Amino acid sequence: MSHLFIPHQPDLRANRTWSENTGRLFIMLSFLLSVTSLYAWPPLQLYIELTPENGVLRPEPGHYSGPVTITRPITIEGQGKVIVDAEGVGSVLTVVADNTVVTGLELINSGNSFDDMDAGITLKADKVRLEDNVIHDTLFGINIAGANDNIVRHNRISSKDREPALRGDGLRMWNSHDNLITDNRFIKVRDLFLTNSEANRLENNYISHSRIGFELIFSHENKLLNNTIEYNSTGFMVVYSNDLLIRKNTIRHLRSFAGSAMAFKESNNIQILDNKILHCAIGMSANAPLDPENIITMKNNQFLYNDIALYFYGERGGHVLKKNQFIANILDVQASIPEASFYNQWHGNYWDRYEGFDRNHDGIGDTPYQSFLWADRLWVDVPMTQFFRGTPMLETIDFMERFTSFSDPAVMLRDPEPMLNRP
Repeated sequence: MSHLFIPHQPDLRANRTWSENTGRLFIMLSFLLSVTSLYAWPPLQLYIELTPENGVLRPEPGHYSGPVTITRPITIEGQGKVIVDAEGVGSVLTVVADNTVVTGLELINSGNSFDDMDAGITLKADKVRLEDNVIHDTLFGINIAGANDNIVRHNRISSKDREPALRGDGLRMWNSHDNLITDNRFIKVRDLFLTNSEANRLENNYISHSRIGFELIFSHENKLLNNTIEYNSTGFMVVYSNDLLIRKNTIRHLRSFAGSAMAFKESNNIQILDNKILHCAIGMSANAPLDPENIITMKNNQFLYNDIALYFYGERGGHVLKKNQFIANILDVQASIPEASFYNQWHGNYWDRYEGFDRNHDGIGDTPYQSFLWADRLWVDVPMTQFFRGTPMLETIDFMERFTSFSDPAVMLRDPEPMLNRP
């Protein structure tokens, strides 16, 4: 019986699958070659696209091109050895995927558009962690817009090398709530700016050689704790922001005549506790509260070596000041009109100018401490006279007015139970 020989037929389905995979690989390689020819360094975006959702990307150490956008949750670990350069276009890194983690990257060379807010990192997602990144030579540092429950920790941020007003904000938050901003260093940025952002916690941050440390506008229930601000123009600027806790911050060496370590305008129920304000032009400036129940409470703060420790403006007082220390300030208190200071509630503060006694040894002065409005107001009202501040001439004028005054001076404040010993 003869047999019909039928040659072996290949599996066309397997052949087709092999062809498709080869085609995809060829397309990917072609895309890689075409894209890399457009950039000075390999584009990090390609590696991100090849990383699966919830996967971990650890790029090889080196220099990569941006801008980069993360659209699904992944973890990027640069380990301090990966540089991402936007080459002057847009934000270096944009995160729009929740639950993303970005650590250990160096992000540089953003665009220059204030309208687009070109930044080192633009964050538009929730529950993201940005940690141990270095951001420099970018317009804005970290721009958080409509993003909640994020952690921004241990980052080092600086802006482009410009005058402070021409830089971008080191941190900019808009409509963002319940974020933790901690242990970051902001050097040579413009401001740290929060608007319409509530219930955030900003602690252990260092801000230096910038314009405004923290600027809050319509941002309620935030906590600002244990931050250090130095060599800025202004420390805290709070406008229309209520129910804040400002505690254990150190603000020093703010010498701009127009700036203050802390400035408040129409902001109610502010707790200012345990802060140290050292060697500033103005320690704190505040207006009178709009509602007697909504006040600023200051307790256990230190005001040391300032030109003016406290400045009040408005028609009436109403703030509560207890157990604060006023040491070696040129003026402890100044006001636009005496009543703005006198009607504050002063109690148990330490004044290094107090000249009373403590005969019963209870640590409280036997007589109230009072501060009067003498000629030392001259250099406040006429800035040109600041050149003579502390000179024998102005001191003589002040002494003569105290010694031979033709009318009683206005009383700036009265503390009924001043502390005799510094805590």
